[in-house]
Amino acid sequence: MLPHKFKAGQDVYFDAGKGSPLGVSGRYKVLRQLPIEGGEIRYRIKSQAESFERVARESELKRSL
Repeated sequence: MLPHKFKAGQDVYFDAGKGSPLGVSGRYKVLRQLPIEGGEIRYRIKSQAESFERVARESELKRSL
């Protein structure tokens, strides 16, 4: 089983990618770790600027400064 790189409560940078309809890149907080799906580790994340939560793949996240 692959280990999760980020923990709940940790601040991360979400990179939505160029022209992505998924939303705005920026600083988010990891709410919880999710099970692996399709070979990718996933997380539930939330930005203070949004009223909803997102699911992001680990490859879309970077450590926030």
